[in-house]
Amino acid sequence: MEGLWSGVEPLRPGAPHAAFSLIVTLLFDVWSVQGLEMIVGKIPFLEAVNGSTVMLPCSYESCIGIDNLYFNWQFNDNGTMIKVCEAEIASEDVEPPVKIFRDRVEFVGKNHKKNVSILLWNITFEDAGQYTCYGRNPKEKGRNHSAIFTLYVVDELRVVDKTLTIIIASTVGGAIAFLIGFMLLKNFTLFVLAKLEEKNKECLVTSSGIDNTENGLSGSKAASKPTPKKK
Repeated sequence: MEGLWSGVEPLRPGAPHAAFSLIVTLLFDVWSVQGLEMIVGKIPFLEAVNGSTVMLPCSYESCIGIDNLYFNWQFNDNGTMIKVCEAEIASEDVEPPVKIFRDRVEFVGKNHKKNVSILLWNITFEDAGQYTCYGRNPKEKGRNHSAIFTLYVVDELRVVDKTLTIIIASTVGGAIAFLIGFMLLKNFTLFVLAKLEEKNKECLVTSSGIDNTENGLSGSKAASKPTPKKK
């Protein structure tokens, strides 16, 4: 124990209060970090065709619960953050009254599912850019949380050339089929050779028995006749 505490300086008068405050602050920071979280999904971007309708996903999680949680969506217009919509959620059981500040925007979230997603109708190239889903839970003493979702608007979706993939798949499939055919042919050939060898052995045994009989061996009648007596 002496070695463990040998490098720690003794507390000066008045230091216990400062140390206690530091510990409380660190614990509060850890607790706050594990509080509210804004989530835009595993893939935080979307590529959509000009004129289509898209959904910008966002949901929240809080291990300590919420109380008058404030959230909004903001659009980054060349460095200027423009508010798209906002609302205050009194509790997890109440659907919030959402204020919309931009045309062609619809709130489609469901608070009982902790969903605060929005829908963009008939998107244009001007709608492309970064959208920030922002949240602040008063239970965390005003700590801010946010997540960014990026929208790309294109004339048409890119068609992925699958020619190389098809060639590779065909080559691998052909190689596997060849290997299977080779193994089947090999097993069939071994089976035929085994049968032929078995027949050859039977023929050798049979011919050997016939030769011995013709030569008067193996109990033939010629060998068993007694010698005639002389008169």
